[in-house]
Amino acid sequence: MTRLTLRTYDLPETFGVVATDIRADTDDGFRRLVARFVSLYAQALLNPHWGELVEVRPGRRLRIRMNFQGLNRDEAAAVWRPFLNWVSSDPDLKMTPPTIVAGPGRLRWDGAALDAVAPGTVLHDDRPGAPAGNVFWSANLAEAGHVIHGFDSLWLPAALLDPPRQPELVDALVAASRLWTVELHFQKGLAGAPPDVIAASADTPLHPAASRAFALAIIAGEGPPAFPDLPGRMPDVVKARRDADRIARAKAELAPVAPEGGAYLAEGNYHEAEWQRSFWGAKYERLREVKRRYDPADLFFVRHGVGSEGWSEDGFTPIGAP
Repeated sequence: MTRLTLRTYDLPETFGVVATDIRADTDDGFRRLVARFVSLYAQALLNPHWGELVEVRPGRRLRIRMNFQGLNRDEAAAVWRPFLNWVSSDPDLKMTPPTIVAGPGRLRWDGAALDAVAPGTVLHDDRPGAPAGNVFWSANLAEAGHVIHGFDSLWLPAALLDPPRQPELVDALVAASRLWTVELHFQKGLAGAPPDVIAASADTPLHPAASRAFALAIIAGEGPPAFPDLPGRMPDVVKARRDADRIARAKAELAPVAPEGGAYLAEGNYHEAEWQRSFWGAKYERLREVKRRYDPADLFFVRHGVGSEGWSEDGFTPIGAP
């Protein structure tokens, strides 16, 4: 790649966050909680204002970290008020005090401003002489050198939010969460985005399921930084295999509700057997033709990349034309 053009957009007037953690004392209470959230999302959050993350966790827990844009604090609070009031009135549910904050859009990546309104959201570069603007999201700290035990993803179609299908989605989320945390990344599915954004995605390599998805479900686990053969810092292989098994079983509980869901290439299963279908779906053959046209000798190779069927996984040994 020798040239790149970026399309930019004006920042919204405001950015904000809604955060709380909710735990259910009973299985019935937890199912009611997940069902109520799914209903809220379908009715009020599937639009350009809302995105980011909700986790359905083992132990009957729901972790909400939703972001919003283009709304002020009062407008965002009004969206959530019926749901939060309902949670407060249910004796089976225990909720941490909700946080709802909003601020100017141009301060969204301002470390000092974030420290003031949302302490702990970002961490600062602690090297001597580092610029004050060197910050990163604190949630990403664990990714520095981590050892991935298992990682999988699935595009969840917006059709699952139709009222008749919501119980199907709720049952799958609850069943998967008994085994592992299911992260719902609402900023990645394109359903609910402006029509021009969805239309533009059709002419990209992105899996077609992404344009119909209201969220990308990620089921993944990791261990701390580790290095083979370094005493005291070696990976915990036994735990990694145990985690990988539970992650795979959790994905199996969720997958039936989205049989054509595919996966996100950048956050998919390293061991995906049907990677062509999972990462690109119906677009794969067109991409393969482009690869043949511009790189007929396979000078460029990446494992499980377009056209890699004809090579060993390390890219050094041809194993026949795909």
